[in-house]
Amino acid sequence: MTMLSQRVKGISPSATMAISTKAKEMKRQGIDVIAFGVGEPDFDTPEQIKAAGIQAIAEGFTKYTPPAGTPELREAICAKHWRDYGLEYHPNEIVVSVGAKYALYAAFQALCDPGDEVLLPAPYWVSYSEQIKLAGAVPVVVETREEDGFNLDPARVAEKITPRTKVIVLNSPNNPTGAVYSPDILREIGFLAIKHDFFIISDECYEMMVYDDAQHFCVAALEPEFKRQTLLVNAVSKAYAMTGWRIGWVACQEPIARAINALQGHSATAGSMNQRAARAALTGPQETIREMVAEFDQRRRYMFERISAWPGVTCARPQGAFYMFPNFASYKGRSFQGQEIRDIDYLGTLMLDQAHVAVVPGSGFGAPDYIRFSYANSMANIKAGLDRVEAFLRHLD
Repeated sequence: MTMLSQRVKGISPSATMAISTKAKEMKRQGIDVIAFGVGEPDFDTPEQIKAAGIQAIAEGFTKYTPPAGTPELREAICAKHWRDYGLEYHPNEIVVSVGAKYALYAAFQALCDPGDEVLLPAPYWVSYSEQIKLAGAVPVVVETREEDGFNLDPARVAEKITPRTKVIVLNSPNNPTGAVYSPDILREIGFLAIKHDFFIISDECYEMMVYDDAQHFCVAALEPEFKRQTLLVNAVSKAYAMTGWRIGWVACQEPIARAINALQGHSATAGSMNQRAARAALTGPQETIREMVAEFDQRRRYMFERISAWPGVTCARPQGAFYMFPNFASYKGRSFQGQEIRDIDYLGTLMLDQAHVAVVPGSGFGAPDYIRFSYANSMANIKAGLDRVEAFLRHLD
């Protein structure tokens, strides 16, 4: 008898979680590791949000909630979409999930049948491709190019559309590249979705984190007919430094929301006190977001200048999120202590083992010549970590 299902045997482990786990184990052993791996703000959850969660516990608000989330939080999410984008949603079109990761998983499960195709711009967040495959669907990669700032080319998307196309995944600002899609690009994608009758799953978790003259545009708000085709996925994780609270949501047309709600009723429901804290985040003061983004911007500028100066490394200037995604292709074929660097994954492993700097190799993002560095870390750690990597690279033959 086969012990495991074919479904789980086909899953690739999360590259970001694997690096994080190894780095934490090294720290437990007393090794001074600087982490540029997992994508979470290094800021604390704002006090008024923590206070709301604590108050919920003190009041005994610790029981089950409806699978779709509390009415109060869903109303706050509707108000947020109206305030930010002029999008009108009703609470029955909102499903609160255990983080955006589960919201995405549930969306793929609700929309996709075996053999359906999902257009997936690359580089992509590591979990998209695995979640698509878990739904029985097929990821169809649409390449973007570093020389274009990793912006999505609608003409390339159009070339990949077939009668089996069911969904396209949009992620702007993008993890791992930091690309921010223009309204013109998003409009062209939206009209393709209408013409060929497929859905848009738009992951907007980094919407608040944009820099220079970049601006985040919500595809569902650009044209009235786009809203029906779009599932908006978001969370409080990044903007409010609440990664561990695990509150995300999907906003979509009511029949899809009802299906996701039914799925969650048999799988996962967000914690009650966490939902109370998330409501406080969405309805309370927003100044902490601006302060955090301003600090990220300083770190972004510093890291970009440092990495861009490394011999043989190229790097597109990120406009959003909190990642740098430099190209290390020129390091293939070099060696360390007689051991050939055959791929960039091995180079990333050496950075952790030898320089004690945790990064995420790009293979998990569909871009094997790249490495992701997160600047969601203190400036002191960024400077020290980049010093270590720079010194390590000088020792390669």
